[in-house]
Amino acid sequence: MNPFEMLFVPMILFMVFVAPIWIVMHYRSLNRSSRSLSNDDRESLDDMLAIVDKLSERIESLESILDADHSSWRQQSTDKE
Repeated sequence: MNPFEMLFVPMILFMVFVAPIWIVMHYRSLNRSSRSLSNDDRESLDDMLAIVDKLSERIESLESILDADHSSWRQQSTDKE
């Protein structure tokens, strides 16, 4: 008997049952591991959130200054649009 003939049925069984399950499980584990952020990504996200907080405080300060000095500045900005 030819060695190819002896391995034909196990190869077909492997390709039909084992290989698809293996591939699905591999990509499922990759998907699960990519869901979480890395430490570097988390640190940069925290830095960006801190910057956003500072910028929003600055905007609120500028708006309060403009409200005190020029009370109609909000209407002027909507009229231009």
